[in-house]
Amino acid sequence: MIALSAAATGALTRSYTYHVAVESWLGGDLLAASVPIDSATEEADRTLHVPERVTLSVPRLDRNTSWSPTTATHPLSANGQRLRVQLGIGLDGDRIEWFQRGWFVIQESATDGDTVNVTATGLLTLIDEARLVSPYQPTGTLVSTLRGLIEPALTVVVDGGLVDRSVPANINYDEDRLSAVMELIDAWPADAYVDAGGYLLVVPATQSATSVLALTDGVGGTVIQAAGNSTRDGAATAVVARGTAPDGTQVQGVAYATTGPKSAAGPFNPLPVPYFYASPLLTTVAQASAAADTVLARLQRSTSLEFRVDMVPHPGLQTGDVVTITTDDYPALLCSVEYLTLPYTPGGGAQTLRVRAIT
Repeated sequence: MIALSAAATGALTRSYTYHVAVESWLGGDLLAASVPIDSATEEADRTLHVPERVTLSVPRLDRNTSWSPTTATHPLSANGQRLRVQLGIGLDGDRIEWFQRGWFVIQESATDGDTVNVTATGLLTLIDEARLVSPYQPTGTLVSTLRGLIEPALTVVVDGGLVDRSVPANINYDEDRLSAVMELIDAWPADAYVDAGGYLLVVPATQSATSVLALTDGVGGTVIQAAGNSTRDGAATAVVARGTAPDGTQVQGVAYATTGPKSAAGPFNPLPVPYFYASPLLTTVAQASAAADTVLARLQRSTSLEFRVDMVPHPGLQTGDVVTITTDDYPALLCSVEYLTLPYTPGGGAQTLRVRAIT
């Protein structure tokens, strides 16, 4: 969750004023300090490689300025222009607490009558569209390899709790730059996300058990519903991670689901249901086992019990946050936010979350 002051957090529990400010940048140049916004919504889906998507409605004419993108360097053109979004919470008197929600790359701006409809996406778009022109053969460590794949599009910040190690000499990545990044993150094992400041943060792949927000049915405008989604598709009771040792022999690590309704020892299937993951970055059994644990945790999360939450917008919530939900069937159930919508403007409607129980 984006950190808010105690005063702003308290304001969210009562009626408050809500503000949005959008800047447009091209490289290091500020093109517009205040893009006028009629309405705007952020949508984030943790299952996507580029999780964030923002849609904005901008008046075509405002303050004697045309916001229709008629030149390559117009603030709303899609030629590398980035939007910096800040949200504000009204405090006592005329004070506003501003905080940064994130940076987004303009994908498209289309003029329709008196409105310009703008679509922007998260900064991982830059990595997703930047295919490798020639094979990439790293010769350093995990950190230097990651930076070689990502920078200078994004600045990589690696958590001090992660242990760097050398990459094998036979690594060769072809074309898909973002898939190479995701493989490296899983093999580390680690987790990575773009923070509100626009940095790629790489952190240990551990599931937090600390709730940042309690959501109770019927309290504070929150409505929690069991989504009623249940499927065998994509479920696995074990993950088999394979790599190659320096002497050429295969190394393998296996992680079994030991808890939850799809545990290996439960009634889901008396035989193992494996998911296979392979990476040349895995050179020891210990590395393969750690990667298997990480991939299994992600698979378990993607098929665990799902809830839908419709609530008064909380502008600090992000995907990956841990929340506590309370319903008639589940007192204080820890869940992770997998999907959210967030209106940026007053009157934009409720915020919607999809959360999954943490096994």
